[in-house]
Amino acid sequence: MTGGAGFLGSHLCERLLNEGNEVICLDNYFTGQKQNVVHLLKNPYFELIRHDVTMPFFIEVHEIYNLACPASPIHYQYNPIKTVKTSVMGAINMLGLAKRIRAKILQASTSEVYGDPQIHPQPESYWGYVNPIGIRACYDEGKRAAETLFINYHLQNNVRIKIVRIFNTYGPRMHPNDGRVVSNFIVQALQGRDITIYGNGSQTRSFCYVDDMIDGMIRMMNTGEDFTGPVNIGNPNEFSIRELARKDIKLTDSKSKIITAPLPPDDPTQRQPNIELAGKELHWEPKIQLEDGLKKTIEFFRTII
Repeated sequence: MTGGAGFLGSHLCERLLNEGNEVICLDNYFTGQKQNVVHLLKNPYFELIRHDVTMPFFIEVHEIYNLACPASPIHYQYNPIKTVKTSVMGAINMLGLAKRIRAKILQASTSEVYGDPQIHPQPESYWGYVNPIGIRACYDEGKRAAETLFINYHLQNNVRIKIVRIFNTYGPRMHPNDGRVVSNFIVQALQGRDITIYGNGSQTRSFCYVDDMIDGMIRMMNTGEDFTGPVNIGNPNEFSIRELARKDIKLTDSKSKIITAPLPPDDPTQRQPNIELAGKELHWEPKIQLEDGLKKTIEFFRTII
C-alpha cells in the first residue's frame, strides 16, 4: 500500500487487516501521518516502512494499491514538481514492481482527470477538459499520465491493472489543515470562525464517505482480469458548496457566518460521478449519505481540535 499512512490509505490498511490480510504500508509522510496507522502497529500482520515512491522498491506481494500522492490543492500545489514526480515516477516504479513479481496493481486515480467538465455527470468515457499549464495541472495531468502508464503496461507487458477514479471523499482522519472543503468548513464551524466559500458557492461537488470509498476500491481489486477500468467511485448526490457550509453550521450548532472570497483559477464548477459502471461491474453503490457522514466526521474533528 503506497501512501498507506494517508487519509484513504490508513482506512484501506485497516479494512484489509480486518479481512485477514498481511499489509505492508509505505509512506514518506509528506502528507500522510504516522498517527493514522499507529494503532495498527500492534497487529503482527502489519508492517510500516518509510519510503518515497519516486525511488524503486523491491518486495514480494500479491497485490499493490498505489495511493501515494498529495490529494488536496494546498498540498499538491506546495511542491508541484514533486507532485508530478510522485504520480508519474511512482506509477513507473510500482508498475515495474508489479511486472517483475506478477502482482495485481490498483491505481488510485481521481475525478480531477475530468478537469472542469463540459459533460455532467461525468462518465468514464468522457476524456475531460483540463488546463495542462494551470495551477492544478501538476495533480490533474500527473494522474492522467499515470492512467496512461497503467494502460500501456497492461497492453504491452500484460500487467494486471485496476484503475479507480476517486471523487471527493471525506471522513475521520482527514487532516485539519489540508485545504479540502469538508475539513475546512468543519474546522471553521467548530472554532466559531467565519466559513469561507470561494466564488458565490454555487459550484457543486459530490461527497463520498470514506467507508463507501474503501468498499468500492476493494471490490474493484477483486474483479476479474478482463475488467481494468477506469471506473468512477463516488456518491452521485450533488450539493452546492453553499449547501455544504449550511449543513456544517447546523450540525455543529455553530454561530459561524458565511463569507466569500475570489474563486481560485481552474476550480471546477460541477463535479458529479456517473456510477452506472460501478453498479454493473462491482455491484457497488454508496450507502452512507452526506448528513450521516458529516456527523461522524464532525465527531472526529471534535476530538482533535
